[in-house]
Amino acid sequence: MRRSAPLLLALAACLLLTACGSERAGTQNSGPGAAGPPNRTQVTDPGIDGVRITSVTIPSPSPSPSRTTSVVVDALPTDSGISAAYEVTNQGTETLTYTVLFNFTTDAGEVMSNQRETVRAVGPGKTVRGTVRLGVLAPGASPVTRAEVAEVTKVPADESPTAAGECPSSGIRVTADQGDAAMGLRVVGLHLENCGTDDYTVNGYPLLELLDDAREPVDGVRILQGSGEITTATGPDEPPRPVTLKPGEKATASLVWRNITDFGTPVNVPYVRVRAKAGADPVTVTPHLDLGTTGKLGVRPWKRAEE
Repeated sequence: MRRSAPLLLALAACLLLTACGSERAGTQNSGPGAAGPPNRTQVTDPGIDGVRITSVTIPSPSPSPSRTTSVVVDALPTDSGISAAYEVTNQGTETLTYTVLFNFTTDAGEVMSNQRETVRAVGPGKTVRGTVRLGVLAPGASPVTRAEVAEVTKVPADESPTAAGECPSSGIRVTADQGDAAMGLRVVGLHLENCGTDDYTVNGYPLLELLDDAREPVDGVRILQGSGEITTATGPDEPPRPVTLKPGEKATASLVWRNITDFGTPVNVPYVRVRAKAGADPVTVTPHLDLGTTGKLGVRPWKRAEE
């Protein structure tokens, strides 16, 4: 029996719609490597120093491609989609700025990556909530299933280093870097930036106060001008000399020590209060000096930063 032309057209349209349906799945990123809906898990976490994780979000595994799913090759992912919601509660009596290290781990507790977050100016009794994102996992990393608060430091808000691009009322921005360690020798850089409108002169060494976990002075550590008693591996220190910074110019100094533990109790210094010179506003940085039992810390003088 011959089929009429309208019936043949209807059958063709139906086949086209079916084909379009499988193609649409590909354009919606359901090919290999596409993540399913995220899985958000609530967390009961006592936290550390008022900082705790409240939930962890992990994308569901990607669905396996089917025969009817068209494959679309996209660019490499720029984010794992893994994140942790957290809250910071100031249980003290002064406004504080928190710096928190978050670890992202496997079920077995192996750390696959970490992220550091700064939460500024949390008032007494106040709670601030935020989200920390893992970003991209290293190739070959084991699946991340958990997040944890690994470390918390907190300093008075008016002594905390200002964020990049911000300038304090003093016109001088002081920060510390993450440091370098080799063969037990530690070096942390201090950075001074004139972000104000007038010239600023420093001459000699930054002034330091070493503080413990409660931000109380640490006793029994000699602060040395220069690093000659600690190491000569990096060459002799430059002699101190006046450095005048025009607006936008920078200077650097260094903290140098060895992590050696012999007899006695090792000394750890989480906080260092820094003054660029006598009379300057203090800035508290958190280099976590693991001084061991050496009892000394060398300070190199300010010098103009290399361009």
